[in-house]
Amino acid sequence: MHKTEWLDYINLINREVVPALGCTEPVTVALAAARAVEALGKTPEKVTARVSSNLLKNGMGVVVPGTGMAGLPIAAAVGAICGKSELGLEVLRDLTAEAVEQGKKMIGQGQALVELANTDELLYAEVIASAGDDSGRCIIAQEHNAIVCVERNGREVFSSPWPHDIETEEAWNLTVESIYDFAMNAPFDTISFILEAARLNNSVAQAGLAGEYGLKVGRSIYEDIKSGFRSDDMALFATRLTAAASDARMDGIMKPVMSNSGSGNQGITATMPVVAYARWLKKSDEDLARALIMSHLTAIHLKHYLGRLSALCGAILAATGASCGIVVLLGGGLEEIEYAIKNMIGSITGMICDGAKSSCALKVAAAVEAAINSAYLAMRKNGVPGREGILDCNLEAAIKNLGNLGSFGMVGTDKVILDIMIAKQ
Repeated sequence: MHKTEWLDYINLINREVVPALGCTEPVTVALAAARAVEALGKTPEKVTARVSSNLLKNGMGVVVPGTGMAGLPIAAAVGAICGKSELGLEVLRDLTAEAVEQGKKMIGQGQALVELANTDELLYAEVIASAGDDSGRCIIAQEHNAIVCVERNGREVFSSPWPHDIETEEAWNLTVESIYDFAMNAPFDTISFILEAARLNNSVAQAGLAGEYGLKVGRSIYEDIKSGFRSDDMALFATRLTAAASDARMDGIMKPVMSNSGSGNQGITATMPVVAYARWLKKSDEDLARALIMSHLTAIHLKHYLGRLSALCGAILAATGASCGIVVLLGGGLEEIEYAIKNMIGSITGMICDGAKSSCALKVAAAVEAAINSAYLAMRKNGVPGREGILDCNLEAAIKNLGNLGSFGMVGTDKVILDIMIAKQ
């Protein structure tokens, strides 16, 4: 490997592209609960979770795997009962029917509570597990699996720097140009690990097509094709596979997906359109791996400027990465990739995030369709001009503009969304 920064890119992917079982906001609460109980050292009598408003928003409407229930209380309860913190975002892998019944009983007896934390952090979960005079406490902040503090009876037993404190000490050296160079030129054996994302997420997509999950967006597309209502083609193949995986994940399937930047749906969206195009075009594993690296690293790059949670739907960013991966599979180069990114920023940027739920599959499908359109336009060297809207003639400046819109410009939007959602509870 002749470029020292390439090792940094591999480490970044291994940190940001990881398996996750269930929607990562409830899973974050389950992980904090599991670690708090481990610090407590005994069966808890009560667990109390205090979470940031954005984490509350994203955890209110999505089904927790294996429970058949939506919301953060059941995540806290089953995480406390049978979660294993060493499994990270797969903390609920060993969930049992007995644990689910115990969790439901805890909720019914008021022993599993969720409160809004007094914090400005977008991603924050603090869980206190108590039994008698003893307590265990765990804080996760800024990243879904970043445990920053663990206490037993008020005494610290573990601490770690907050992720943003570490990031401020590191220069962000990614650019679309450097991502493209790495994706195209890194030795195949150093990047072939990304094919695990294809395996994991395709398994969930196939389950989504076969089963009755969520809104059945992906399965409905497949059935429309069989009924003659739609024509089967490469684009629709990509859309239905991606949507089906999101359907299954949002409905609590007990299968892990490969996430991206802390989000399973973003991992699915960065992966499955690229997998679909590679399969349709009969590309090699190496071709697929290079396109997936392009997709996932681009999504990570865009997400860096947006932040983990915002009022802007993360599927937009992941689909932008997928658009770049599709361009690679279609034979495009850096110029076409830049066109594709500008086309995405200039089209569906305004899609809001109003929490994780079944309709995320519809948003994922819309984002994939936009990604495909953007890629096709890019292959004809057509791109939204930099002088228009929030774009810029400089691609990296345009990406930062997108991040600023979501992280700063839509703060008020985020509050209104949360107010609407809480008012319905």
